[in-house]
Amino acid sequence: MALKKIAIGGISTECSSYSPLYQKKDDFQSIQGQALLDLVDFPFSEFDIKPYPLFFNKSVPGGPIDREYFTQMKYQFIEDIHSLGELEGVLLLMHGAMYVDGIEDPEGEWIASVRKEVGPKCIISVSFDLHGQMTNQIISNIDAFAAFKTAPHIDVKETYQRSSVMLCKALNENYRPYVLWSAIPVLVSGEMSSTLVEPCQSIYESLDLYNQESNILDCNLMIGYVWADTKRATASSIVTCTNEKSGAIICKSIANLYWDNRKKLKYGMKSEDIHSALEFCQDDFSIIADSGDNPTAGGVGDRADILKVILEANSKETLIAGIASKSAYDELKKGNEFTIGGTFGGGGPSLILTADSVYFQNQCAIVKVNKTTIVVTKLRRPFHKLKDFNDLKINLRSFQLLIVKSGYLSPDLENLSVPSFMVLSDGAVNQDLSSISNKQRNKKTYPFQDFYDFTPEASNGKSIVS
Repeated sequence: MALKKIAIGGISTECSSYSPLYQKKDDFQSIQGQALLDLVDFPFSEFDIKPYPLFFNKSVPGGPIDREYFTQMKYQFIEDIHSLGELEGVLLLMHGAMYVDGIEDPEGEWIASVRKEVGPKCIISVSFDLHGQMTNQIISNIDAFAAFKTAPHIDVKETYQRSSVMLCKALNENYRPYVLWSAIPVLVSGEMSSTLVEPCQSIYESLDLYNQESNILDCNLMIGYVWADTKRATASSIVTCTNEKSGAIICKSIANLYWDNRKKLKYGMKSEDIHSALEFCQDDFSIIADSGDNPTAGGVGDRADILKVILEANSKETLIAGIASKSAYDELKKGNEFTIGGTFGGGGPSLILTADSVYFQNQCAIVKVNKTTIVVTKLRRPFHKLKDFNDLKINLRSFQLLIVKSGYLSPDLENLSVPSFMVLSDGAVNQDLSSISNKQRNKKTYPFQDFYDFTPEASNGKSIVS
């Protein structure tokens, strides 16, 4: 039996349209060859399928992608597919929340280009982040779809495997699945829709129940990405199925379920301003999340608003991890005086400080100023894993307070089971949705507008399925 050929690859990031920091080539990590096969980690050979890894370019979320870079990568991907000759399948690893000036639907354009190259018979299976956006252009060009079902995301590998299984079974059993979607006029932040708390915890658990229905292969709920002011910004339900009528029923049921619970969406932890946070965090070790400048959601990561308040209070041993500033990092290499805050264009105060002590590790300067220790990073990066601190020789228990640029806490920090508080701070991913610019989004979108007349429709990307 001849092996079937598939290509694997894609591009993935989140892009805040409110960030001034454009993403270019150097911001992306390119995963290729065996490393890409290891990332997907699926036994294609057991299905008589030969995978050809192309490239998977991914970055820490940030601002818009430079249009020239996006276009170059899209053309390169199509050229790489063309070089393989005829393909039976393509596995695309995407995100769904890219933003490129002048391109309304970047993922849709990428996927449509792939479809044009491989032709109508090729099976295209796609994986997305649950904070991605959906469009008719995407749906009409794919044959299978799977998205993360956890936020924080702990099922990335499982999602790749779901996409791979659908692709392999379609090829080996010689059938073509259908993908349907229903737009849901709700758009909230990931922090208001964590799958660790209700109502999303139960909603996402119900997806597995829907998967047990006849003719249903994979059910998904997309939260969407709220910090890109674009027409396609919306939540959606997406179902891969073998019968369009069955899929339409389930797709609309999931859409109604999320819509009916929209007013229950809330933050998973206490959330107010920094002064309320400091009152809440007493003597025990606590964690504060600086949500408005969270780099893993598209924030710049260089704002010093919270640092300024902490230094003025000077009340407890505090670790701030971290603030991105290459210029401050370089200044600290030369001496103890440095300027920090807003150096990448994120806004906020600019502080001139003198370090009591400093040491360098892993492209970070660990600086002590009075009772506050600041991790100054040369490059934008998050601090979500305990290993991130251990690698910098930082003992968290040496502090009374940890401040990270984050929204909901990562699993590692959440598992510390200590008091936590999310500060509704300024930045490119400001959680105060009522204050952000809202020019392109559909005007009837909750919570930007409150309304009740919603009846979901299921579409195959070309027409409504009744």
